[in-house]
Amino acid sequence: MAQQEWLYGIHALESVIQREPERLIELFVLKGRDDKSIHSIVNQARKFGASVQFCQRKTLDDKVEGGQHQGVVAKVKPAKLFSENDLASIVEAKLESGKNPFLLILDGVTDPHNLGACLRTADAAGVDAVVVPKDKSAALTPVVRKVACGAADVIPLVQVTNLARTLRDLQQAGVWIVGTAGEAEHNIYDCKLSGPMALVMGAEGKGMRRLTREHCDELIKLPMAGSVSSLNVSVATGVCLYEIVRQRN
Repeated sequence: MAQQEWLYGIHALESVIQREPERLIELFVLKGRDDKSIHSIVNQARKFGASVQFCQRKTLDDKVEGGQHQGVVAKVKPAKLFSENDLASIVEAKLESGKNPFLLILDGVTDPHNLGACLRTADAAGVDAVVVPKDKSAALTPVVRKVACGAADVIPLVQVTNLARTLRDLQQAGVWIVGTAGEAEHNIYDCKLSGPMALVMGAEGKGMRRLTREHCDELIKLPMAGSVSSLNVSVATGVCLYEIVRQRN
């Protein structure tokens, strides 16, 4: 595991400073950048003992390899990684408190921008955890954190070694597994989506893998009235999550 990682973007840095300031090691700020958000980040970084350097734009560009850093880049200690055991604890805690677990499972979403957008929407919708397979999935990279606008440091991203086994464990815990598939018989607005729930979204273009599909309790689809056959996975995720939110409320 890496001893340090790079983080960039105002929202991502603000989120870390607010929740885990002890992760900050060193802050790099664009020379001449003078606004309230940057001042706050610099002051907080110094308060928690991180060194601050003011740099030319090329120096920041080189550190993020073309990412949109918004004039601020940080060297930080790696964030906690969540595993199957953490997921079981999250579900158990929700059930013991009399609340219904609400999970998002992404089967093979490899585009970091899509993963970041899904994390951001999941956090906004009140999802308890996002689950991804360790293989054939985007990792929690600086790009993902930037797109997630701070959500990546709030919502647990659980990496599992065997997604099919994880689905079975969730079912045994009483979680209803709903997968999305274009060939499903029922559209999302005709289905009951309340109670302990996990929504499974497939990979960009390919959809869910066969074994994942076989472990779903129910398959649903979004109605498509136009000429396109499918939506971007992060857009479809947002539509599905908020229909679940509507029904849960």
